[in-house]
Amino acid sequence: MDKARAAAAKVVFEVSERGAYSNVALSKILRIENLSDIDRRFVTELVYGTVKTGKSIDWIISKYISRSLKKIDPKVMAILRISFFQIFFLDRVPNFAAVNEAVELAKKISVGSSKFVNAVLRSALREPNKAKFPTNDTAESIALSMFHPQWLIERWIKQFGIEDTKAICAVDNSEPPLTLRVNTLRTSRNEILSSLKSQNINAMPSKLADEGVVIKGNVGALDDLNILQRGLCQVQDESSMLVAHELSPKPGEFVIDCCAAPGGKATHIAELMKNSGKIVAIDIHEHKIKQIKSNAKRLGIKIIEPLFFDARKISEEFFNIADRVLIDAPCSGLGVLRRKADLRWRKRLDELKELPKLQLEILESASKTIKVNGTLIYSTCTLENAENEEVVNKFLNDHENFKLEHTKILLPHIDGTDGFFIAKMIRSF
Repeated sequence: MDKARAAAAKVVFEVSERGAYSNVALSKILRIENLSDIDRRFVTELVYGTVKTGKSIDWIISKYISRSLKKIDPKVMAILRISFFQIFFLDRVPNFAAVNEAVELAKKISVGSSKFVNAVLRSALREPNKAKFPTNDTAESIALSMFHPQWLIERWIKQFGIEDTKAICAVDNSEPPLTLRVNTLRTSRNEILSSLKSQNINAMPSKLADEGVVIKGNVGALDDLNILQRGLCQVQDESSMLVAHELSPKPGEFVIDCCAAPGGKATHIAELMKNSGKIVAIDIHEHKIKQIKSNAKRLGIKIIEPLFFDARKISEEFFNIADRVLIDAPCSGLGVLRRKADLRWRKRLDELKELPKLQLEILESASKTIKVNGTLIYSTCTLENAENEEVVNKFLNDHENFKLEHTKILLPHIDGTDGFFIAKMIRSF
C-alpha cells in the first residue's frame, strides 16, 4: 500500500471530519511517517490540493454516486477525495495508479468499501465529461471552477465585478512566494540576498518594502533555512511589512500592538525603533504569548513586553500614554486565502457579520490609550469593505478628535501581495 496516499487520506479525513487545520495535521503526519523527500512533496501536494478544491471535488464525486455523500463512510470519502483530485487535477499521476492505490486503501476499511471505491473511480474514468463544471460565468460556475464557496463569490461579484472576482480567485489558487523581512538590527538586505544566492536560492528584493525579500521556488523546510534559525529574517508578507512603516515608530517611544501574536509586526516595529523604547504586545490567547516571546528572542529584540490581555479593555490599563498604537484587527482573513488552503471553506457569512462589532470595540478602547498627536493604525488582511472602510468610517464619525490621514488597499490580483487594508489616523485633540 502506498504510504504517501495513506498519509494524505488521513490528513484529509482529519480536516474534513475533525476540523483540523491542514498545515498542522500535515506537519504532524510528516513527522510521524518515514517518507522520502519525493513522497513528502507528493503528500503535501495531495493534501493542499484536495483541501483547496473542497466543495468542487465533492460536486464532481456526486456526479458518480446516486446517494448523498453524507451517507458515505468519512474515511472512504477521504480516499475518494484524494483520488478524484489526482484523476481530474494532477495530469502527471497515471489514472490506473490513483485507482489501484485507492482500492488498496479502501480494503483497510472493508471489502465492500474497496468494491465501492473501485466502481466509483472506474465510472469516473469511463465518463469524465460528467465532471465538467458549468461555464456560464454565474456565481455557481465561478465557485465550482475556481474552488471558492458560492456565497463568497456572490459577495465579491457585487464588490469587484465578475472579471476581478475571477482574477482574485486565480491568485488564491496560485502558489504564493516565500517572503522574508530582513532583521535590520543584525544584517542588511544585500547581505541576505548574497547569502541566498550562494545557496542557489532564487531571491529578489521586494518592490514594496525596503526590508523585504521575495523567494521564488521551493526552499525545502523552513526550519532548515539558516537565516531564519539565526534570527536574521522573519517570514512576513510584503503587504504586512507596510504596516510598521505606516505606524512610523521612533526610537524611545511607547507603542502598543493590540493584537500582536505571533509577533511579526511587533518585531518589525522594534527594528524600526532600533531596539530602543517600549512595545507592549497584547494578545487575548495566552498560548500565543509564547510565540511573541520566541520570535522576539530569536531576532534579538529586547523592548517587547508580551501581555495576555483583552484589547477591548486596553484603555483601562494604558490610558492616554501611548505614542503610537497598532490594531491589526481580528478579521475574516479573506485576503490571505492563497496561503491557507482550508480557510476559504471554514469561513461563514454570519461570522463576517459579527466581526465589525468586535473590531469597533477594539478601536474604541485602543483609541483612548493614545496621546494627543499620536498615531493610530487599523489594519486587516481581508477584502471586506464591512471590516475595512465601514469600520473606520463608523469610528471616525463617533470620534471627532481623530482625523484620517489616508488608507492603503492592496489587492492580490493587482498588487501581487496578500489582500490588505491599512488606515492611518492621528489624534488631533
